[in-house]
Amino acid sequence: MAWQNADVSTEQDRVDVRGAVSFVALAYAPAWLVTLPLWLTGEGLTWAWAPLVLTVMMFMPAVAALVVNKWISPKPKLLRSLGITNPGGIKTWWRYILVAWLGPPLVMLLALVIGYMLGVYKADWTGFSGLVEQVGGAVVGEEQLKSPGALALFQIVQVFLLGWLRIVPALGEELGWRGYLTPALLPLGQPGAFLTTGVLWGLWHAPVLILGYNYPTVPIVVAFIMMVCFCTLVGVVLGWLRLATGSVWPPVIAHGFLNASAGLATLFSQAGHPVDNASVGLLGWTGWIALALVILVLVMFGKLPVRLEKPKVGISRGVNRRSRR
Repeated sequence: MAWQNADVSTEQDRVDVRGAVSFVALAYAPAWLVTLPLWLTGEGLTWAWAPLVLTVMMFMPAVAALVVNKWISPKPKLLRSLGITNPGGIKTWWRYILVAWLGPPLVMLLALVIGYMLGVYKADWTGFSGLVEQVGGAVVGEEQLKSPGALALFQIVQVFLLGWLRIVPALGEELGWRGYLTPALLPLGQPGAFLTTGVLWGLWHAPVLILGYNYPTVPIVVAFIMMVCFCTLVGVVLGWLRLATGSVWPPVIAHGFLNASAGLATLFSQAGHPVDNASVGLLGWTGWIALALVILVLVMFGKLPVRLEKPKVGISRGVNRRSRR
């Protein structure tokens, strides 16, 4: 099944270069400027205000998408074009909420199992010794430390329930990368749109990658390559959710729970074996195998490429054909 032959519904036959380039510039420049305090303080990601800086950075793609669609390449229906609203509303895609909610934690667990089988992830599946070691008495009481199972259950509840709070900052990124850019690049074909979006999304993290974000144990160049690979693979799945539903909300939810699932690697880790993102979890190369398997399953079941309806064009727009009977 050739992706290039998929029916693609776009408002134009060619990429809106002005809009796309403007979006990239507006998504990159303000986001990179926001990270300047991390450098100027000399404390990097350890700075007390770093979490706020990273959150503000995540909203820059959303701002870029809104500016482009409102003023640079105006769309008649701003909210519809970004997937905030869609024909038929939530009733057309509510089933995908379950996929976006439960899918990321399950794929994360698959990644951990793959890492365990390949010997790069040292797990303590039932004792949770790595979690107890990392949390320590400074965060929880001694009684909780005596019951690792209760501590682990608390962490799991945080992933599946409190993970909903993660969709707020995730909206900032998804409104830009999947809400605007992926559909804007569809004239390139779905593979081209997913690949280009993934590469740009990965490189967008450059300022914080240099500071050791996500991949502190590898050289900077390797960190860049790994982030691009990760963003491209995840971007295919998030892009599928965007195109299959016509809405940005499923990828927003999935992105939020993707971030929430990161803690599962520590939860099941073995004491004395710190988790290395370069090889463990979805960020690591063993996780890419899990993501590739998900993409393969989507292709095998005919979900990728997404079959989008082409706009129906009559003899003349706005003219109804009448029967001569």
